[in-house]
Amino acid sequence: MLTIKRVPTVVSNYQEDAAAAEPLGCGRNCLGHCCLAVSKLPLYAFPNVPKPIKISPKEDRSSDFFLNTLLLGQWEDRMSRGLFRYDVTACETKVIPGKLGFIAQLNEGRHLKKRPTEFRVDRVLQPFDSSKFNFTKVGQEEVLFRFEAGGGNLPHYYDHAPVNQNSPPSVVAINVSPIEYGHVLLIPRVLECLPQRIDPDSFLLALHMAEEAGSPYFRLGYNSLGAFATINHLHFQAYFMSTQFPVEKAPTGMVTVTEGGVKVSRLLEYPVRGLVYECGNTLKELSDLVSSVCIWFQENNIPYNVLISDMGKKIFVFPQCYAEKQALGEVSQELLDTQVNPAVWEISGHMVLKRKKDYEEASEAYAWRLLAEVSLSADRFNEVEENLFEATGTVKPEQMHKEGERLKESAFADAIAEGCVVLQ
Repeated sequence: MLTIKRVPTVVSNYQEDAAAAEPLGCGRNCLGHCCLAVSKLPLYAFPNVPKPIKISPKEDRSSDFFLNTLLLGQWEDRMSRGLFRYDVTACETKVIPGKLGFIAQLNEGRHLKKRPTEFRVDRVLQPFDSSKFNFTKVGQEEVLFRFEAGGGNLPHYYDHAPVNQNSPPSVVAINVSPIEYGHVLLIPRVLECLPQRIDPDSFLLALHMAEEAGSPYFRLGYNSLGAFATINHLHFQAYFMSTQFPVEKAPTGMVTVTEGGVKVSRLLEYPVRGLVYECGNTLKELSDLVSSVCIWFQENNIPYNVLISDMGKKIFVFPQCYAEKQALGEVSQELLDTQVNPAVWEISGHMVLKRKKDYEEASEAYAWRLLAEVSLSADRFNEVEENLFEATGTVKPEQMHKEGERLKESAFADAIAEGCVVLQ
């Protein structure tokens, strides 16, 4: 069994008291069966009618209401109530000079004076454990609204909506240890107590949230177990940052276009090897393909991270091995001392640093060095990619482009030339 020790991220003000909390009938107005079933939280019901993916940005009143009035407005309300552990808007942030423009943030509020907790990192799928902290123990004051499928072609908003016993509620809650403005958690079917594993319905829910936000600056992310998810209760993270992520600037090499219209590409000239899925005839076709990719990673015990970008139309998937290397003692002490946990945001180029020294000395070479440790090796990635494509029916091995090998290797070519990566 491989384990690492790390300080767990506190995402709820109820997290540290979870062990002492009563399991039922707690009287704390929580998200468990005892309280949520009789609650009347606000509900945003999005249209659940299959429709073509829009290439141009979505500009309508519903998007403005969902993102600015409802999500960000309610997030600011919770900030004014003092529910966050620190003011993330006061954290220093800068763009690191270089080709990709990695973003560095000094977030000393996340550096907790707590003893590290041991996490198992060699099992992507682990059973839900109700004795550990989970989101049913979150207080309803940390919840912004429910986010669920409605009917018809238009979204609907209800200030107070009773819970339908036949339709488990999905909720959007604040992350009390935010790393950026508007940092929230999307918790699908919270009462079902699902472990941290993607399924088709939950992934489609996340894409709908990106679509309803209607802004390229609002992104969702997912971390599997073994890839720096610390809470084994199904959830996505999301926040608003009004700049392009470095990974979004990186070039890609197209592999194929599926029958469903999904463009599949490899990420190039970036320190972490990954796959990119774009567009599709409908949001559901894109979601079905990418969720099948995630399920394949889960079933083959490969830790991974997902970034949902461009209003749900572009998705980056990164198999990774940093925690495994850390458990095996293969990561340098210099990188470990930074206490940076390379999850989806760091991999995408938003480096959350906990020491002022690291922030002041941050460079593109440092970002490359850290993220190169995250990436699978070229040989391992090639093997995973071939098996994945065959298993998901994306493309058969004999259909691979003749230049495939060159494309797979070119992700590191520019970095080596610029001295960002030193070959051993």
